Amino acid sequence: MKTPVSTYRLQIRPSFTLQDAAATVPYLKSLGVDWIYLSPILTAEKGSDHGYDVTDPSAVDADRGGPEGLKAVSRAARDAGMGVLVDIVPNHVGVASPYQNPWWWSLLKEGKQSPYAEAFDVDWDFAGGRVRLPVLGSDDDLDKLEIRGGELRYYDHRFPLADGSYSEGDDPRDVHARQHYELVGWRRADNELNYRRFFAVNTLAGIRVEIPRVFDEAHEEVVRWFREGLADGLRIDHPDGLADPEGYLRRLRDATGGSYLLVEKILEPGEELPSSFECEGTTGYDALADVDRLFVDPEAQTALDQLDGRLRGGESADYEEMIRGTKRRITDGILHSEILRLGRLIPAGTEPDAGPAADALSEIIAAFPVYRTYLPFGEEVLKEACSLAARNRPDLAQAVELLQPLLLDSGSALAQRFQQTSGMVMAKGVEDTAFFRYTRLGTLTEVGADPTEFALAPSEFHRRMERREAELPLSMTTLSTHDTKRSEDTRARISVISEFVGEWDKVLTRLQELAPLPDGPLSSLLWQAIAGAWPASRERLQQYATKAAREAGNSTDWLDPDEAFEQKLAAAVDSVFDNPEVRAELESFVALLEPYGAANALSAKLVQLTMPGVPDVYQGTEFWDRSLTDPDNRRTVDFAARQRALAALDAGERPASYQDDAAKLLVASRALRLRRDRPELFTGYAAVAAAGPAAAHLVAFSRGTGSAGSETATATGSAGAVTLATRLPRRLEQAGGWQDTTVTLPVAMTDELTGTSFGRGQVSVADVLASYPVALLVPATSASSERSENDG
Repeated sequence: MKTPVSTYRLQIRPSFTLQDAAATVPYLKSLGVDWIYLSPILTAEKGSDHGYDVTDPSAVDADRGGPEGLKAVSRAARDAGMGVLVDIVPNHVGVASPYQNPWWWSLLKEGKQSPYAEAFDVDWDFAGGRVRLPVLGSDDDLDKLEIRGGELRYYDHRFPLADGSYSEGDDPRDVHARQHYELVGWRRADNELNYRRFFAVNTLAGIRVEIPRVFDEAHEEVVRWFREGLADGLRIDHPDGLADPEGYLRRLRDATGGSYLLVEKILEPGEELPSSFECEGTTGYDALADVDRLFVDPEAQTALDQLDGRLRGGESADYEEMIRGTKRRITDGILHSEILRLGRLIPAGTEPDAGPAADALSEIIAAFPVYRTYLPFGEEVLKEACSLAARNRPDLAQAVELLQPLLLDSGSALAQRFQQTSGMVMAKGVEDTAFFRYTRLGTLTEVGADPTEFALAPSEFHRRMERREAELPLSMTTLSTHDTKRSEDTRARISVISEFVGEWDKVLTRLQELAPLPDGPLSSLLWQAIAGAWPASRERLQQYATKAAREAGNSTDWLDPDEAFEQKLAAAVDSVFDNPEVRAELESFVALLEPYGAANALSAKLVQLTMPGVPDVYQGTEFWDRSLTDPDNRRTVDFAARQRALAALDAGERPASYQDDAAKLLVASRALRLRRDRPELFTGYAAVAAAGPAAAHLVAFSRGTGSAGSETATATGSAGAVTLATRLPRRLEQAGGWQDTTVTLPVAMTDELTGTSFGRGQVSVADVLASYPVALLVPATSASSERSENDG
């Protein structure tokens, strides 16, 4: 199997095609990247900027460069000695415009007789043999249907007509009644939908890749990429939505000739991937959570909890109680159709009454500590969730008791669909709701993280890295993705708030006075985000504020926006640009945070790029990138500027300040190049202990096979690259800096960032980190040898 040393994620879209990606390959090779990593490239909904709404899996999207574009980028990568990783979407297809999706068009036209009927997850009996489509403004809009061009039309929506279902002059309502689909008001989706979706997105319909014929047709084009040598690995989007993730991965591994596979899987703290999964690991959210918490001050937890309680008018938020409530909000709301469908799968004669059954199923899902089980893997998790559900709701204890054995029967349709559903609820109830409500520190509410884990001590971080090296050495690591709520540098700056809690309290109080918002927790979230992303445009911040408020769902929401509240929210954002006092308060606070935020960001980046695993760099983040949630994190990247800056670094220029864009580029390029060109320096993992008054402020580790300071490492020549990174920089400064803190080096070493050399034995951390808050040390012979090779 060919495996990557590192990857670089590119968002392929009509405005940045596969041909454009091919043109960036020389720069990415120079940056040090091993594989390019492409977002979905199969034919998607016209105008889609992300590609996760595939409408035709049989072809590369012409608007994204088409098959010629894939050939071009693959050829460019091959010529550069690089690999190609591609993101695919097996769980669902895009159905927003039925005429663009041949499978869906056939289903709507032919119903159960369609050759694609088995491909979609439709409960035909529930809707009288029809597919319910929630596209109407209300059911009264049936009078607005028209027959045009041999199709049923509702404004710009187009639907097929079943053969023989229309004669000239027929009333459109009568014609609609003869179809294999039923157009209904959009609000009915919550309770009456009868096809599986991606989460609660009506325009993304689930497909059944567990059926061999469906798998084969959905993956024919993907398999061609491997047969023709166009791709080397795949990232699997949302495997938790599949009926049989284990079987899917096994089949995909076989179909692609044993290729490198990663799954987009959120692992909760302590959770492990099933050993039976045929993949190399996850897409790295678990690593992101570990790295972030290294740079949060644990001493701030009590003070931030107290501030949170004051903003809520009482006690600080109880996270477990919060997510139980937000998950119930989802099961009783936008995903209630899925819960009701589960109820319809309970075998006759064994079920509790319909009302208690739905309630009990919702309560069990709300008690789940992870996204899903993979029965029999995870049986204990399910049992514990049932036990917790019964304790939380004694009135449902009998219903839960009846349901538990049915949900543990891995061969039943109920158990299978329950597992597919629990992940949906977790994603919508936690990531997309609670993460916008639990606002004491924005760094903590990132995709894949448990915000109740406030900070991570270096000792625990090292323990987790040793385990990662031993068990998941080829799993991806990341700090930013197209899905993160805030980019890595935004979070790095927000983390500094944990070192300035008193100042933050005063600033937030003053901002609330100047730009009052009648939702204290949301106000905290908003001003943290603005401070983290500043400077930012009015449009970007307004877009973020509206999305954050509606996702939180406390003061406004997507279905029924509160116009009065949203006007106050918009006014608060506008005040940043229109009120000099607000602007001054914000910019003064940002100036306080920024030097420490930059130190955090460089430290986090070097740690991520050199720790065990396959590091990914999200497009553009080799420069400072202070983005917020999508679509803000999918903005255009200026690759030419990055290429010029890299050339300047290679010509000998050095950043005037570690706060410059070039400083992050220096860290990224030197770490990526070293990992790619000197793999023998990354064959193990061991913590490097510091000694002295500021030892707690250093995160240090060696990637050699022996202990970094041992005689064995020196004698056998197994010393590897050594990473040194600063943590809690403001507290370090307050305590007087590094003073006489030291580390012990096993051999003479040279810093890849500065070229400075250090002898074997004890060295001063202050000397090593004199120029930057980070250092990347390599054995001096390796460094000099590598420079000679490059010079030659």
